[in-house]
Amino acid sequence: MINCKNLEKVFDKTPVVSDLNLSIKSGEIYGFLGPNGAGKTTTIKMLTGTLKPTAGQVSILNLDYARDEMLIKSKIGVVPDEPRIYSYFSGMEFLEFIMDVFPEKRAEAKKRVGEMCEAFGVNYLGKMISEMSHGMKQKIMVISVLMRRPEVIFLDEPTVGLDARSAKILKMLLEKYKNEGSTIFMTTHVLEIAQKMCDRIGIINRGRLISEGTMDELRKRAGAGEDESLEDLFLQLTGENDDIQEIVNAL
Repeated sequence: MINCKNLEKVFDKTPVVSDLNLSIKSGEIYGFLGPNGAGKTTTIKMLTGTLKPTAGQVSILNLDYARDEMLIKSKIGVVPDEPRIYSYFSGMEFLEFIMDVFPEKRAEAKKRVGEMCEAFGVNYLGKMISEMSHGMKQKIMVISVLMRRPEVIFLDEPTVGLDARSAKILKMLLEKYKNEGSTIFMTTHVLEIAQKMCDRIGIINRGRLISEGTMDELRKRAGAGEDESLEDLFLQLTGENDDIQEIVNAL
């Protein structure tokens, strides 16, 4: 469902993502983790066609971006790290706009808007986007993607700004969609979410994939015990665990 080979992105002669290879199948939730600035968002932008790679190949649903960019974009859904929505729309106008962008999904989306809004507690579709809080806009953005049930869903820090109830509903919906064959690619800094939800996890650091696998496989590669948490594995694998106690003692 998601494949990339030797993916690379260079900004001003500085490599941000280097030699990245991913293969993610149908019915899988894949967690893509890394420290700030590791290349997570840049990778998602390349996988979703909003940023051109410097080198390498990307294919989604066995379609190549070089030949089928618009077809791929019609079949995927993206929830970015920031809900960038036209501020002069009302909530309903934005959702109608998305339905117009994806006309083949319009009938399905129209039926699902009401139940999605009820599930996420969105009772402000008449309000202007400019008057909404970050969390309110994030819910609108999530609904705009889930209402059309794309086969591949990309989420960049999807629970940021959501209240506890909405975050729980989103997590349960993603699990349901996975079981129905959708592929979910998500980044998150909440490692407990990744540990509970993701079938496989990839860890990127300084633009390179440094480890990948199930929790058991990550523990094995790190030489860790079977009860080791993802947080501890992440800090160990990225080398960010070394001086934590010293920092805390010095504060």
